[in-house]
Amino acid sequence: MKSGPIATRKDNAGPAPRRGEEDAFAARSPHVEGGPAFSSVAGENLSAIVVRRAGKKIELPGPGGTGRELSFLPPESEFPGPVENSVPVLIGSGVGAALGEIVRRLHAAFGLSFSLAVVDKEQDVTQQTHLQEKFAFYPGIVWICRKDPEDALRELTFLQSRLGGLPFLPLLNPLYLRLDRGYYRQIEAACAASARVDIWGRMRYTKFSGTDARVLLLTSRYFLIGEIQAACERMGVAHRLLQLPDGALEQDEFIKRFVSLVLEFRPDFVFTINHLGMDREGVLTDLLEKISLPLASWFVDNPHLILYQYPRLKSPWIALFTWDADNVTSLRAQGFEHVRYLPLGTDPTRFHPQRGNLSGLPPAWDRGIAFVGNSMVYKVLNRKERSSLSRPLSDTYQQTALGFAQSKERLVRDFIEKDHPDLFAHFEALPDMETRLHYETTVTWEATRVYRLSCVKAILPFAPLIVGDDGWFALLPDTGQWHYHHELNYYTELPLFYPCAAVNFNCTSMQMKGAVNQRVFDVPAAGAFLLTDYRKQIEELFEPGKEIICYHSLEEAASLAKEYLSRPAVRRAVSDAARRRILLEHGYEHRMEFVIRQMRDRYK
Repeated sequence: MKSGPIATRKDNAGPAPRRGEEDAFAARSPHVEGGPAFSSVAGENLSAIVVRRAGKKIELPGPGGTGRELSFLPPESEFPGPVENSVPVLIGSGVGAALGEIVRRLHAAFGLSFSLAVVDKEQDVTQQTHLQEKFAFYPGIVWICRKDPEDALRELTFLQSRLGGLPFLPLLNPLYLRLDRGYYRQIEAACAASARVDIWGRMRYTKFSGTDARVLLLTSRYFLIGEIQAACERMGVAHRLLQLPDGALEQDEFIKRFVSLVLEFRPDFVFTINHLGMDREGVLTDLLEKISLPLASWFVDNPHLILYQYPRLKSPWIALFTWDADNVTSLRAQGFEHVRYLPLGTDPTRFHPQRGNLSGLPPAWDRGIAFVGNSMVYKVLNRKERSSLSRPLSDTYQQTALGFAQSKERLVRDFIEKDHPDLFAHFEALPDMETRLHYETTVTWEATRVYRLSCVKAILPFAPLIVGDDGWFALLPDTGQWHYHHELNYYTELPLFYPCAAVNFNCTSMQMKGAVNQRVFDVPAAGAFLLTDYRKQIEELFEPGKEIICYHSLEEAASLAKEYLSRPAVRRAVSDAARRRILLEHGYEHRMEFVIRQMRDRYK
């Protein structure tokens, strides 16, 4: 979103129209020498438009014809001069006489490099005049047809912010006061007030000026944002929610609501998960910089795989928090100035001991050892099918995944560049960034599938219950060795499920070779025992041997499973100690306290 004048004189106009554009313009416009007569656009045949309001017939433009509609325009000597420092807004398009005259003047002064807003909610008028279609050649005309005045003003505010915060120059067609006086007077008053208010100044208010932080949460269907919202409520942190768009077509509406909320709520910073809400073009990034509003993005998945999609996001107003400490150095090397380690956590009000409330649960849940996890079978196949990989990469992805799983490298790209330069050349030759992302994700997920299967095989002697998708039947066809349960709901079922197993078994994804996953927090918070694979960063979170039990090899996994299945008192002591640590350090309130403190220190 570029700021600056809404229009410039011809000698300072933007790029000239493409060849043939002016000819097409002359053929379609009534306002260029050589174009058709004015009556072909807004002609006298439209002077008798009749609409009904409250049972009465109203004729537009009424007695006096189109001349009556032109009467409210300022003298040509005074217009369009003012639009060099303002955004003209025609309130009510009528039969097109005033619109045509405004466009004629603007075109004479600025060529095609002008902008004009037209506010008109009267569909029974615009459907008869077809003015939107007739003036569609002018890219700078923005039509606002919202029936709710607040929605219309939100669109005007978005337009104003996109055009550099210039004030509005309202031009009210008085004929429209007969159609809906309250609506159009409200629009006129708001536009007139904008001439006295600097919108950019309003949005560049001082951040963190109060004792308590104010947070704008970008919400989505991602599970974690609900926990952050609940944590803010428990902490008493003032916050507002802004729903993320489902598709690219809704991005403009999202930005409009974002601007409106910033003006209304005045947040100290914006919070999102995994960069959700950030667009590839950098529109939101540009806006954050213009209004000096910082954004905190907490990555709970591999940021390198996600940031591939957003090349225009390096900004001093964006702070990154990553659940994997191994990513901090590499993210800073990419040009992100503010990067902090922030591990996962849990909601101990949702995951808490249920020892007195387990009666009536499915008998199938009552097992000695259980594992909750996706087989990765379908995820790998679906991602590979979407990848459109070259033959050398497609044929070798499984072997590459095996090597990556055993490598110390954190990223597939770094692994193949170092150990398989022949494959790296094919990787670099892939047609676009998205295809390279698909390849890295495919290899990472395949490495996770192979590793996860090997870990689960280590506990097969104990007839585990496996909770997940039915891809497990393809990996473990001998169902006499294990039991299956379909996937469980994270919010309503897993908090009850974990305490049913004597030992909850865990193995970590290959996208995180040093960090820990969600189950490391959720299981002990629920008052249950966890046996997990060792990750270096776990030592900063729990005391191994006392608060967490880790295996370092497949052989040790089987040995520890056997040992702790027979030691209920020790299991209870470990899970109780882990829960005490979680209540002191690892709830989502602790995570938000850290984010708020970091954002205040950085941006106050």
